[in-house]
Amino acid sequence: MRNPIPEELLIHFTWSNVVLRLVLAAFLSGVVGWERERLQKPAGFRTHILVGVGSCLVMLVSLFVPSICPWTNVDPARIAAQVVVGIGFLGAGTILHHQGGMVSGLTTAASLWVVSGLGLAVGIGFYPAAIAAWVIVMVVLLALNRADDYIEQHLYHDILVTGKFGIHTLEEVKGTLRDADVAVLKAEFIPGVNRDHTLRVHVRPIPVARREELSGKLLKVKGLREVLFQS
Repeated sequence: MRNPIPEELLIHFTWSNVVLRLVLAAFLSGVVGWERERLQKPAGFRTHILVGVGSCLVMLVSLFVPSICPWTNVDPARIAAQVVVGIGFLGAGTILHHQGGMVSGLTTAASLWVVSGLGLAVGIGFYPAAIAAWVIVMVVLLALNRADDYIEQHLYHDILVTGKFGIHTLEEVKGTLRDADVAVLKAEFIPGVNRDHTLRVHVRPIPVARREELSGKLLKVKGLREVLFQS
């Protein structure tokens, strides 16, 4: 049998202590959710708060069980560990697979996972780690997002490829650019009307002299009908 949990490690379940932890978890999670809501992501303000508060509550329950059942061989981490598994299903719901093979929502899924971790940390009273992690998350979502925008605007150009996209069209476009030694930062799929869609590809600046040749290669991909270069 495992040794009983020392009393000093168990939370003192006063109203003020419990409410403080739940409110702090809601605040930290809500700020992360606000950033996602601002960008109109699948999971926003309310979803992140619910995940953070729920994770905090699960951790509080995990700590509460040994305090009322000291004669049992209960591991407080066992219940809380299921949050990490369960949040994976919720995060998967924010990941979208678009026509043409494009994937979006990975950052939002990761933010939900991190928010669950924040809730667990607050629930167990590990405030320094929770607040430090929260600061890092906000720096990543806000400051680094602006850095990405700066890089895209100043170091990369866009290629707009329009046409009818099949299952392998995206890979064929990427393969064509790769064969032409064009460095691709990322690709964004833009649904259109009348079955025509547009793929916005962020690439390293391409000399004007090479654009006509590259355009001809891209138009050989089945279904594509227009290639536009944006500086």
